[in-house]
Amino acid sequence: MTRDEGFNLLRQNLQNQNLIKHCLAVEAIMRALARHFSEGEEDKSSSSPFVITREDEEKWGLTGLLHDIDYEKVKEDLSQHSLVGAKMLEDLGIDKSICQAVKVHNEAHGIPPETLLEKALFVTDPLTGLIAATTLVLPSKKLADLSVENVLNRFKEKAFARGAKREIIKKSEELLNLKLEEFVKISLEAMQKIAGELGL
Repeated sequence: MTRDEGFNLLRQNLQNQNLIKHCLAVEAIMRALARHFSEGEEDKSSSSPFVITREDEEKWGLTGLLHDIDYEKVKEDLSQHSLVGAKMLEDLGIDKSICQAVKVHNEAHGIPPETLLEKALFVTDPLTGLIAATTLVLPSKKLADLSVENVLNRFKEKAFARGAKREIIKKSEELLNLKLEEFVKISLEAMQKIAGELGL
């Protein structure tokens, strides 16, 4: 499935513009993480224990784009969220590794993420909400004016953007071998590049 086909599929299944923007944000970060890990391909001195190939960027992007495709179908019963989405994608013949990552990203199912793709989606999903919420309390409400430090300060405020699960975001350190600050930096820069699409 191409990116355009994926985006059309997303729009057929989601009406809520904020949800679509969330999916675009997750897509952007997943692509940035794919690039981050693929840099280890050429640089053997990289401290990262993960090496993925350049072509994986498309797959990672598609995973991020489609991860919440079932949300409006299951919003009355969120216990089904991601299970229905994974099945929808499977039925369309989408790569099994993408379907599994979509299924695993909802921590309610208690399926531990195993592949690097699954781990990346798992920790990225809640971070986009924290970044967006932190942007909206800036006077300008612009991603361009947001700093990593702003996000990290809000991260420490448990009452702020409660839905952004800190315990999952923090798992970037063990699951991706990325310190929280580095993970936030990669993610923020990715979202800043598509600020226009996100309306931020």
